[in-house]
Amino acid sequence: MPVLAHWAGVRTTGGFSMNQDREVERLAAQLRALKERSGLSYDALAQRAGISRSSLHRYCAASSVPQDYGVVHRIATACGAASTELRELHRLWALADTERERRVQQGETAHGDAVGEQAEAGQTAAAPLEEAASTDPAAVESDQAPSTASRELPTQESRPASGRLPASRRVIALTAAAAVTVLGTVGWAMSLAAAPNKQADRPDSRPLFSSVCSPVVSMGQHDECVREVQTLLKRHGAVIDVDGDFGPQTLRRVTAFQVITGLPPNGVVTAATKTALYESKSRMGTWSPEEARGRIREVFAEAPDDAVAIADCQSFLDPLHILPNTNGSRNWGLFQISDTRLRELGGTPLKALDPEWNIQAAKRLWSRDRDFHDWPHCERALRTRASATPSTASESN
Repeated sequence: MPVLAHWAGVRTTGGFSMNQDREVERLAAQLRALKERSGLSYDALAQRAGISRSSLHRYCAASSVPQDYGVVHRIATACGAASTELRELHRLWALADTERERRVQQGETAHGDAVGEQAEAGQTAAAPLEEAASTDPAAVESDQAPSTASRELPTQESRPASGRLPASRRVIALTAAAAVTVLGTVGWAMSLAAAPNKQADRPDSRPLFSSVCSPVVSMGQHDECVREVQTLLKRHGAVIDVDGDFGPQTLRRVTAFQVITGLPPNGVVTAATKTALYESKSRMGTWSPEEARGRIREVFAEAPDDAVAIADCQSFLDPLHILPNTNGSRNWGLFQISDTRLRELGGTPLKALDPEWNIQAAKRLWSRDRDFHDWPHCERALRTRASATPSTASESN
């Protein structure tokens, strides 16, 4: 029975409650089960997965969640995980990563609340000082002066003839008035900030944020939530079937949308991707297969037919085609340029999804040796087809 059919009991780590840790622990439990089944030590498994022993131990102990699914994939592959186990691990990692992001957001909110409380405390402490500063010095002097029976009370005749206050008192009065104005403005602003935001408190009525849909929509699901994701992707210009089935096509389109909108391209629909699907103005419109074919022929003037055949073999002439590898890396665009080649060429996933950039990058790779050895699988198919053509012609004769 696959190890993902069961999981160990939930425990708390790092000061979080059981409910908060549940998704993280589920992922960790599967990693521990895979490790135990493989018989590998922490050192051996860490070396095979290309991570440190301490990181592997944190992931298996549920004290940390990898920020990239590729790490989980390498660990599982090193343990000999089956394809069904890899798909389930992807789902568990997505849920755990969502939990990790929620904790980070809660931490930022708590920090902001603490800063606000400190500011209020500072204003409260400053109030007595302001009162002391606005006290009439004459009254202070009167309190400090020795009391005598012969002291005369001020009379009307003792005031200045002009009826105006002395200069020192006018300055004090103006200062006090300014202080009252500032305090009133601050109090008004604070009351606005403290007032409840009725719009923010209102439940989000958008389908993906409803109780019907889980926090994460991902590979393998088949429901109305997936259909909503596909419908929204189509509105952004994606060529996609709206069938409610989260399969390879939807995975590719979700990943492409995340790249285009600047989100982490993990292929799972969490809160950030849901929000972008509803609110982003980004478009996913791109070249048709006919447009891609024509441009490839122009750029690869020396070998137009072969270049088109390679691109067709790699991506079906789909500029937004994205294919994950077993090591967690990906291939991008028309010519399925790998992450490694992207770095060599100074590219990014976003650039690789631009068909013009992708074709020009492929031409640069081809120009090194004037062949298609960077696409070994499709090049072999190309050679096989070329060698089969003469024999077919001779048979017809």
